[in-house]
Amino acid sequence: MEKRSLGTQGLVVSELGLGCMGMSEFYGASDDDEAIATIHRALELGIDFFDTADMYGPFTNERLLGRALAGRRDEVVIATKFGNERNEDGSWVGVNGKADYVRKACDASLQRLGIETMDLYYQHRVDRSTPIEETFGALADLVAAGKVRYLGISEAAESTVRRAHAVHPLSALQYEYSLWTRTPAEDEILPLARELGIGFVPYSPLGRGALTGTLASTEELDETDFRRVNPRFLGDDWRENRARIERVEEIAAEKDVKPAQLALAWVLAQGDDVVPIPGTKRVRYLEENAAATDVELGPDDLRRLDEVFPPGAAKGDRYPDMTRVNIEAPPA
Repeated sequence: MEKRSLGTQGLVVSELGLGCMGMSEFYGASDDDEAIATIHRALELGIDFFDTADMYGPFTNERLLGRALAGRRDEVVIATKFGNERNEDGSWVGVNGKADYVRKACDASLQRLGIETMDLYYQHRVDRSTPIEETFGALADLVAAGKVRYLGISEAAESTVRRAHAVHPLSALQYEYSLWTRTPAEDEILPLARELGIGFVPYSPLGRGALTGTLASTEELDETDFRRVNPRFLGDDWRENRARIERVEEIAAEKDVKPAQLALAWVLAQGDDVVPIPGTKRVRYLEENAAATDVELGPDDLRRLDEVFPPGAAKGDRYPDMTRVNIEAPPA
């Protein structure tokens, strides 16, 4: 597993990370033993970049990752996120970017993870009621205090990213990005990241499992799986998307690789400042995903994939509620 730099502040991670969200919530039943085995196998394969958030579980995913990585702190880069505020019972409170909340959220995450310093701390979603300068002023204080090493932001509008970066340099922008979710990341965010010298971390690089070739219908999914209410997986939109996915599967078969490996190789080919974090809770799928780093795509492969899934080709919104993404913070 090779290394890639995120930003210009010194953050270096494995070229492929591991998203841990599904180990605790949103993708059906969880199994902590299998999840911990998956994290340990990731380390064996050279993956050292682990992504979580306080809202996953809520709170249980950070605790799980902390247990799995206990005693191996020097080997890993831990990223977590704040801003989506939930209660212990899972109920939704709201998006919070106020300075006092930032400090409390950081301390709570550090305790759950069992570490003294966060490697990468993201604002998960932008608070529409709080100037970004207040939020990142508090984050800059956490860096100065030694509680956080590097800063990032997720699903923020271009102007918000620029304002946050002016308060304290960002190392990572995290946005949904894959063959079937190319906008706005490809036309707006990637150019912005490169202009400002910020690394790019795509989440859901496998299209929430759609690009793995393992899902024919949402009827197969667990009742608690959030894809059952995701517009892209429903009705005519899913049927149209599935037809394109079948063409991706055909290209993968021609290259004798898994569809997931082809989809990840495409993301990796977008630049050495791009570090995708595919999520899985099973060792078998982790091993398949890690092998994507060995898949080479030539110009003809990239052209064919662009023809199958050009920007904007996927049908349906990527969330049931799109009001929490691409957010502009209020003026300072």
